[in-house]
Amino acid sequence: MKLSTRSRYGVRLMLALGISEKKDPVFLKDIARAEEISEKYLSQLIIPLKAMGLVTAYRGAHGGYILARDPARITLREIIEPLEGEMSLVDCVSSPEVCGRASECATRDVWSHMSVLLLEFLNTFTLADLIEKYRDKREHGKCPDDYSI
Repeated sequence: MKLSTRSRYGVRLMLALGISEKKDPVFLKDIARAEEISEKYLSQLIIPLKAMGLVTAYRGAHGGYILARDPARITLREIIEPLEGEMSLVDCVSSPEVCGRASECATRDVWSHMSVLLLEFLNTFTLADLIEKYRDKREHGKCPDDYSI
């Protein structure tokens, strides 16, 4: 299983907002430059994140984006789900009607259990945890020193 670029870049976008040294709104162009991600692509990712209430947008010369909630109250699941959609590993887990064998399929039980474990993990890991990991790696020389937004 692979997470899409949407999810990976969406998490990086949220991390960039979370580690921003200034408390003012951050421009997407600044995040795009620092993360080496297209600003156009980030502008597509910010829409579902804003719709979920994870980010707040400000217009104008001093506009940009900030986190709408404390990073400790934002789970990775909340970031990834609106970007990925349904988080079941296989279609029959969330929609058993797509497969005529769903009721007697032993492998469906495995995929279902794996999906539950994945969602549980994503619910326990917060943006604050990721920010802490980033800062720890930066402090111990495992992140570029010039990484700033």
